[in-house]
Amino acid sequence: MKKMKFLLTVSIILVIFTLAACSNGEEKEEKSADKEGSGEKTTLKVAALESAYGTEMWENVVKSYEEVNPDVEVNLQMEKNLEEVVRPNMQAGDYPDVLLLATNREEALTETLIKEDGVENITDVFDMQVPGEETKVNEKLLEGFTDTLATNPYADGETYLAPMFYSPTGLFYNAGLFEEKGWEVPKTWDEMWELGDKAKEEGISLFTYPTSNYFDTLLGSMLYAAGGADFYSSAMTYEDGIWESEEATKALETVEKLADYVHPNTVANANPNDFTKNQQLVLDNKALFMPNGNWVVDEMKEAPRAENFAWGMTSIPAFEDDGDRYAFTFFEQIWIPKDAKNKDVAKDFIAYMYSDEAADTFLEAGAVQPIEGITEQLDGQKQTFYSIYDEEGVLPAMGTFASTKPVPGANMGDTLYGSIDSVISGDMTFKEWQEKIEEVSDKLRPALN
Repeated sequence: MKKMKFLLTVSIILVIFTLAACSNGEEKEEKSADKEGSGEKTTLKVAALESAYGTEMWENVVKSYEEVNPDVEVNLQMEKNLEEVVRPNMQAGDYPDVLLLATNREEALTETLIKEDGVENITDVFDMQVPGEETKVNEKLLEGFTDTLATNPYADGETYLAPMFYSPTGLFYNAGLFEEKGWEVPKTWDEMWELGDKAKEEGISLFTYPTSNYFDTLLGSMLYAAGGADFYSSAMTYEDGIWESEEATKALETVEKLADYVHPNTVANANPNDFTKNQQLVLDNKALFMPNGNWVVDEMKEAPRAENFAWGMTSIPAFEDDGDRYAFTFFEQIWIPKDAKNKDVAKDFIAYMYSDEAADTFLEAGAVQPIEGITEQLDGQKQTFYSIYDEEGVLPAMGTFASTKPVPGANMGDTLYGSIDSVISGDMTFKEWQEKIEEVSDKLRPALN
């Protein structure tokens, strides 16, 4: 009898647990359905570098995105030292859903994620309809901006980083001084050397540069001018012997010759703390040209300057008469970490970045996106800079090195740009520099992702 009672009790308990489990499951399903149906908000974590454009534009864009997407609440994080802030969290497994953080920064967080296969494929974003509009993203973008190693780092035809704010780069100078002296802006390197000799007689150096990293756009334009787009692509993908070729030699030799015309204080000030001193040389008419982007205007807006000062910008000179001249286009990138939790919403957010409303908000802060017709909304000095490609013989250059798996002791950026101070100061010949670059290229080639 006791055994029967025991079995009956167990059976009742099992039934109760079963009913409770079913009830629990149904309750969870109901709650889940309620969550989807009632619009319980998804929290999207967006981390953006705080730059000269300020924070207000991002706050306004986030607000307008939330109005279009009431089921999404954006948690916006903006830091000037964004890498230092997000890296520890990411190492602990806490990733932003969206990052606005470009390549070619000293911390190289974006490059690290690319090398570790930690960036989400976002090719499908460009076929998405822009939230709140009837147009697709790829119908609004300027041609060529998603066909570069800066957005397709694995050279596999897939896009992992979306282009955001862009800026034509080139050689910046005091247009007022040129007008006063009656000097023509050089279109070839031979004309550049002639002007350098003329300026030297008046105690003015031909050239300076903020830091050696600013040679990324200068050398990039020179490589395009020396061999064209296919040659540049070969250099960026570490083709065997490419850095010992005639075209590469032409570019590297030119940098060595430029050393004879660089302001003597340049190398000493070419560091993160003192780089504005080199930029000041142009404002003070102590140096004629420096490689830079249009951000330098805001960067130096409070700096003193010569009475006749007016910003001018020109392309990198051609190597021969009537040769193509290039102005490298620098652009920031927005992307999704592969370990992000809300990838679909993140893609929707990136698609919204190309909406008319977002583009207008960014433009008010001075941030220009590669969107059709946007330069027509610019005026004054800014329109002059962005119209550089309207000048005959000036073409856009874009791209960066292809991503590789990590190779200990082989860093192309450090070797190519980090050696320039030594070349300018005369401590390294262009031949020694060339050999080092080719050696690193050889090491990275087998490690292509």
